[in-house]
Amino acid sequence: MTRPPEPQAEALDALTRRVAELEAELAATTRLLGTYKAMLFGARSEKARIVLDGQGQLDLDDLRPAGPMSAPANDDPAPAQAKPRARRNIGALPRHLPRIVQIIEPDSTACACCAGAMHKIGEDVSEALDIVPAILRVIATVRPRYACRACEGAIVQAPAPRRMIEGGMATTSLIAWVVTQRFAWYLPAYRQAQMLAGQGLRIDRSTLSRWIRSAAWWLQGLYDRQLLAIHSHPRIHVDETRMPVIGRGAGKLRIDQFWAHGTDDRPWNGPAPPAVCYVHAQARSHAEIAAQLARYQGVLQVDGYRAYKALEDPNRPAGQIRLAFCMAHLRRRFVDLHKSTRSPITAQIIALLSRIYRIEAEIRGTDADHRKAVRQARSRPIIDELKALFDDTLPRVAQASQLAEHIRYAHGHWRGLPLFLEDGRIEIDNNMIERQMRPIGIGRRNSLFAGNEAGAHSWAVLASLLQTAKLNGLDPLVWLDDVLTRMVSGAVRNNDLDQLLAWNWQPAVRTAPRQAA
Repeated sequence: MTRPPEPQAEALDALTRRVAELEAELAATTRLLGTYKAMLFGARSEKARIVLDGQGQLDLDDLRPAGPMSAPANDDPAPAQAKPRARRNIGALPRHLPRIVQIIEPDSTACACCAGAMHKIGEDVSEALDIVPAILRVIATVRPRYACRACEGAIVQAPAPRRMIEGGMATTSLIAWVVTQRFAWYLPAYRQAQMLAGQGLRIDRSTLSRWIRSAAWWLQGLYDRQLLAIHSHPRIHVDETRMPVIGRGAGKLRIDQFWAHGTDDRPWNGPAPPAVCYVHAQARSHAEIAAQLARYQGVLQVDGYRAYKALEDPNRPAGQIRLAFCMAHLRRRFVDLHKSTRSPITAQIIALLSRIYRIEAEIRGTDADHRKAVRQARSRPIIDELKALFDDTLPRVAQASQLAEHIRYAHGHWRGLPLFLEDGRIEIDNNMIERQMRPIGIGRRNSLFAGNEAGAHSWAVLASLLQTAKLNGLDPLVWLDDVLTRMVSGAVRNNDLDQLLAWNWQPAVRTAPRQAA
């Protein structure tokens, strides 16, 4: 067969190359479409039993709450060898709730046969959960004045109690309720105004906003103390998320940031309590987080954002800041890629990571020395196998592919990814602080943006304190009402704020005010 003329051969080669390019573009587009479909319609979990076919026996188990679980609603102790069951309120209700006993007697206790008096031989008791809806009431504070009949100038009157807003119409409890609804349960101010209007009280949203700013002003010192307490621990978690804020001048919307600083040593029974502090800032730069952590020394658990990397300066003195990167972020990359490609390499990587997370689930709640020993014996060989897989795979795949990009990400962060093997106090991932970013996302979705920079700062102060109260198992309204009452009354001064931190707090014993008809 004769070869076509030279110009035709070149055109054929060009068409062949073009077809190959179009096929590559189609494959990339197909993968991208598969990724979007998985994001919209696929399972959100990253557990191997969901992501990988035939891996039902492997459960990453890293999404369980860190630390001991709270007691179930039924306070009766479970049998020693009972199989764990779902936590549901069936059969008994919490014993700490107040009981109102209603006794229903028969119409007559006279015997129908002989008309004699019947005696009680037993009773049937059934319980049902009830609720008393929140009600508005007016507290009238009366301060009688007393004078001496003999001395005209002698007049005695009790001083007026201090109030959060002098001359305002709201009690501390009402302001605490508004703040808790807004920043603990994410109910925007306009919905609260609608709820109050349903009870016949019309309050403008600007009034509710002033109450919120007043609460943030009172709590600023406690917020500063909580952030200082977080930074006093040698291991903290840090993350960031966007916060839309209305800017000055033309009132255009700008995108600021909430940086989250947190601690939680419950996974190894350590001293650091569960706590989080949100810091409002206009920038997401290295300079911003470096300023926030100017005096911090210890291990920083973070994701792969490049602003953190400059914090770990090799030229700095040893022991200032050491980065522990998040294994969950690495795993998430390969999970997303596997959902669109079903590559055997990504499946192998996910399976190795699932084995590590299985070990982490087994040792959660044990002391740091035991965690380190188990990790060295069982997790290190898996980490070494994972690193060898990365090193062997990267030269054999297209360098422009997503798989190569993710492997290079692993190589670029390998210095801090396996750091958890060396210290039983370090977590494998940054999920602790990521969970504390969800309330900010929910509040942002309900309220869309902060009205101004001061509003964003108030948001950070109040969300930090209330979320920490929830992390420590407290009722945020009870905690906030008590804290504000003691601060406003002067019962607790600025140098005694440590006792009001959520993990130290004990409720004050109050005496009920005298009521008059």
